[in-house]
Amino acid sequence: QVQLVESGGGLVQAGGSLKLACVASTRIFSNYAIAWFRQAAGKEREFVAAMDWAPNGEYYADSVKGRFTVDRDNVKNTVYLQMASLKPEDTAVYSCAARLFRYAATSDQYNYWGQGTQVTVSS
Repeated sequence: QVQLVESGGGLVQAGGSLKLACVASTRIFSNYAIAWFRQAAGKEREFVAAMDWAPNGEYYADSVKGRFTVDRDNVKNTVYLQMASLKPEDTAVYSCAARLFRYAATSDQYNYWGQGTQVTVSS
């Protein structure tokens, strides 16, 4: 079992930045791919970004490429999502998810989920 806890959400003005964190409770954190998904009110959950278990695998949705950066600290069992140049359309509940080894872009491929953290971007 892997438990995931997100933090760092909040209210920010358009153009601002936020950094989300996802802490995992597992002794083999480095074996897991960690992804960020988001779900806006009334919309489907969508993939945002992910890191493979290997250190060089980073993946981004086109809508956030160049603005968001994902990073992981295997010592702290934490994956970060640095969000910059935020837009009102980035408003959503952001959740992290885990699966072994390689990332996947669809939420049904992930076995473990955090509870989510709200990000609200005002115009």
